[in-house]
Amino acid sequence: MRSRSTTMRLSAALAATALMLTACGGDTEGEDTEGEAGEEGGSYSIGITQIVSHPSLDEARDGFKAAFEDAGVEVEWDEQNAQGEQATASNIAGTFATSDLDLVHAIATPTAQAAAQAVTDKPIVFSAVTDPEEAGLVDSWEEPGGNITGASDLNPVMEQFELLQEIAPDAETVGIVYSSGETNSAVQVELAQEAADELGLEIQEATISNSSEVQQGVESLDVDAIWVPTDNAVVSALESVLQYGQQNSIPVIASEGDSVIRGSVATYGINYGDLGRQAGEMALRVLQDGEDPASMPVETQETLELIVNPEAAEAMGVELDQELLDRADTVVGEDVEAEDPASADDAEEEEE
Repeated sequence: MRSRSTTMRLSAALAATALMLTACGGDTEGEDTEGEAGEEGGSYSIGITQIVSHPSLDEARDGFKAAFEDAGVEVEWDEQNAQGEQATASNIAGTFATSDLDLVHAIATPTAQAAAQAVTDKPIVFSAVTDPEEAGLVDSWEEPGGNITGASDLNPVMEQFELLQEIAPDAETVGIVYSSGETNSAVQVELAQEAADELGLEIQEATISNSSEVQQGVESLDVDAIWVPTDNAVVSALESVLQYGQQNSIPVIASEGDSVIRGSVATYGINYGDLGRQAGEMALRVLQDGEDPASMPVETQETLELIVNPEAAEAMGVELDQELLDRADTVVGEDVEAEDPASADDAEEEEE
């Protein structure tokens, strides 16, 4: 597989990544994180709260757990999934608050917000949160200030829109379906609007409240291309967007790699498995080295991947240039097998 890296040009992400502090030795307020469990070779009890199951968030979860496995650290896991329901996420957080856990891992903004509100005497490390400061989770990217920090999935939105223009140079309007209640989605749409303004594109928005409304939302659009943010409700129902793109010859550009494997045309973005592993390594520093989340900067990924799906492009009426294929890190169908949507649906039904 070919590989290359680049530095995100989003100033907030750069500031958060650049300022890496050394271990400060402080404990999370209200709890000694360096007790017997903190000794090398000890074991921990960790709760994982995830807002919903879809490939990207599942990869973040698996990456987080893999960091502990690779470090040879024994963990008793308490894994909970809110199935897309904020009330359930709040109930899970309340249970974790009264449980004998050493740390909580919150996957995605809604579960991180619920955990931050309920869990005040245990360290929290999140992943797949786009803008933790905007979401009210931290005081700042550089100095979180409380018992919570983690790894952000802030996307290089401008680069993704530049990729969209490269793939569909005649496109003038770009559609975005997103959840009105997700802070991370609102942040991404704002970045998308800024990118569109600079590139001379027009944005059409369709807001939804849950995944069952995705099909109706995408059908309300009259656009030349579609950009899918890392919106949990939309990604959970991505097949509705892909089907619309295929039926109307409208290319769909994603914000993360799993959506390309599932049938989007391309993306330039992060790897969620690596993001989860990064969060796991942060959690290990909290538990084993006694680092204080309050002074651990929120981290982002500097290594981005260009992933393309020629078969999906053909199904949506566009042809990918050979130059684009040559510089891609991953070509679906060559480097990785495309995902069968029917198999994904069956797996989701089994999990429920």
